Amino acid sequence: MSAWYAELAWLGPGRGVAERVLVEVEEERIARVTEGADPPAGAERLAGITVPGLANGHSHAFHRALRGRTHRGGGDFWSWRELMYQVAGALDPDRYLELATATYAEMALAGITAVGEFHYLHHDPAGRPYADPNQMGEALIEAAGRAGVRLTLIDTCYLRAGLDGQPLAGAQVRFGDGDARGWAERAGAIGARPGLRVAAGVHSVRAVDPAAMATVAAWAEARQAPLHLHLSEQRAENQACLAATGRTPAALADSAGVLGPRTTAVHATHLSGEDVALLGATRTSVCLCPTTERDLADGIGPARSLADAGSPLCLGSDSHAVIDLFEEARAVELDERLATERRGQHRPDDLLTAATGAGMAALGWDAGRLAPGQLADLVTLDLSSVRLAGTRPAEAVDQLVFAATAADVTSVVVSGRQVVRDGHHVLVGDVGAALDRAVNALVAP
Repeated sequence: MSAWYAELAWLGPGRGVAERVLVEVEEERIARVTEGADPPAGAERLAGITVPGLANGHSHAFHRALRGRTHRGGGDFWSWRELMYQVAGALDPDRYLELATATYAEMALAGITAVGEFHYLHHDPAGRPYADPNQMGEALIEAAGRAGVRLTLIDTCYLRAGLDGQPLAGAQVRFGDGDARGWAERAGAIGARPGLRVAAGVHSVRAVDPAAMATVAAWAEARQAPLHLHLSEQRAENQACLAATGRTPAALADSAGVLGPRTTAVHATHLSGEDVALLGATRTSVCLCPTTERDLADGIGPARSLADAGSPLCLGSDSHAVIDLFEEARAVELDERLATERRGQHRPDDLLTAATGAGMAALGWDAGRLAPGQLADLVTLDLSSVRLAGTRPAEAVDQLVFAATAADVTSVVVSGRQVVRDGHHVLVGDVGAALDRAVNALVAP
């Protein structure tokens, strides 16, 4: 049994912020939470405000190498994608391990305790399986362990280059398993272990045909595993899908049995009213990635309408233009203010829930709440920082959502184990130096 004593702690929607909170942990789970307690001898003191661990619902770890390198000139998602493929083509398992370790360590410093890695970089540059067909996935699993975060490996099926059936070419040949049965055989060989969930991914309706989507959905159903897919990220995807099938991407995915309460649609930016109703009726979660969506000029998704329809909202840093779930949370509200010219689209409690409990649920973890039985993830922020100075308990959630940044995180506990102390990563050490080495090994000067 270990004990953590928080000056202030957010106990979740409807419960608010409490003072002098004692969190007792047995092995990796919370045993008791006591408000208004005195600190027992030996308790670890958490100065500031403590919240549950943050969940990064959508990550492409290798995109971290692109930060700051794709902004000159104009272009759109499709031109950015060509630069992304250049990095994808340069990775091998050792380089991927180094880059992913540093990227996940950056996430830990930002208060992220679990990450959903949307993994489709499976094979060697010629498209041939490695001696271990899951060697690239194993690199990601090892990286998460080194960085001290839990991983949901969303092993992703990617079979074609477009809705017209065009074959994979160039860097894309690394993504494909030939057919959905080949994907299922390879993904099914990844062994279970602590700190890991294996989930299923459909890259997109343009990359996976309906019959193959149904195979992936059945694989996830048989394992009661999460299922994630990119959905309606760009208008061009919608237009191509309608032209080829007469259906929107959401309707096509639903016809293949993909949508449902264990499914998360990533982006869901360009939806019709019928799409919104369909996602809500099936209780499909939606993972919003606002810092990536604005970086790529993709657009602003209908977050309020989706929540009203019944879709739980969660958050991801996706391409890692920045890694800051507080920025993602407030961007959901602030971007929608720009689109609607109205304030107050989302309650701060709900946005913080999207970053914590809802994200953990989408990734398959019993975490994201400070409550008995939950995995013991505790993230503490410094209330004396210039951004949070002056915070009072009654306003603390509003301050966190609308002013905090990743730089305010001082302590991170993952499944009862301290990973960040006093703003420093206790496992990786100098994360900035690790990122510098990993990125510069991949990107030409």
